[in-house]
Amino acid sequence: MTNKRGKGPKGEKNKSRANELKSSASKRYSKGKRLDKDKFLKRGRKGEPQPKPDKEKKEGVRLNKYLANAGICSRREADTLIEAGAVEINGEVVTKLGTRVKPTDDVKCGGSKVNREKPVYVLLNKPKDFITTVSDPQGRKTVMDIVGKACKERIYPVGRLDRNTTGVLLFTNDGDLAKKLTHPKHQVRKIYHVTTDQPMSNNDLVQLCKGVKLEDGTVQADKAAFVEGKEDRREIGVELHSGKNRVIRRMFEALEYKVVKLDRVSFAGLTKKNIPRGHYRFLNEKEVSFLRML
Repeated sequence: MTNKRGKGPKGEKNKSRANELKSSASKRYSKGKRLDKDKFLKRGRKGEPQPKPDKEKKEGVRLNKYLANAGICSRREADTLIEAGAVEINGEVVTKLGTRVKPTDDVKCGGSKVNREKPVYVLLNKPKDFITTVSDPQGRKTVMDIVGKACKERIYPVGRLDRNTTGVLLFTNDGDLAKKLTHPKHQVRKIYHVTTDQPMSNNDLVQLCKGVKLEDGTVQADKAAFVEGKEDRREIGVELHSGKNRVIRRMFEALEYKVVKLDRVSFAGLTKKNIPRGHYRFLNEKEVSFLRML
């Protein structure tokens, strides 16, 4: 007979089986093999399976996530909007955090209807003479003139590049990820190819990494080096994580150099490889997963 504590023949059998599984798992991960992160992320605490998609349809998604997925804002900002009474569900103001939204619900934020959209990620190799904004009252060319018709979802630029700066610029309707990539605490790395009006001295190159004093604080480049194959010392590669406005141009100006050409070649590990100037492409799942892990 087997009592409730699992003793007896059956209990011994279960215990033996448990030890076998434990030993198998130990061998599996003691040989230096990497854990399958995708499979691991699909399971919750203590290995419990996460809710199935059908459950989301029945119970809905949290309101802050719904707003973030629609590209309105980040989840944290959505919580503020909810508490302020700026969000309505089916005509009723909702102020309770944790409220869930079902597919059939009518959601409004600030009086405007919110349509839930699938997350979209577009990478542009920005050309010169386009400003980074959704619209311009002066009628100047904007980056949306290039990517505005890339998808039916409403996407927005993550950060910005000056009008005369070219290179990598990411667009998305994923408010959480956009917030993460632009927040200083995450120290997202950017790499720039800088061309100056005159040769740069070795001392000034070193000074970029030591720190350059600007009106809003001292900024240090993480790395700085002359571009290989260029003998005139006017082309410099600079890597930094600061998100200050016009930071590269201001750093060089502080050292008495004028930037005549500025190209961002990398942002958060994303590069413009195989993307001609003025063209764009969609990120793949692997790239999106990488950004979320930063």
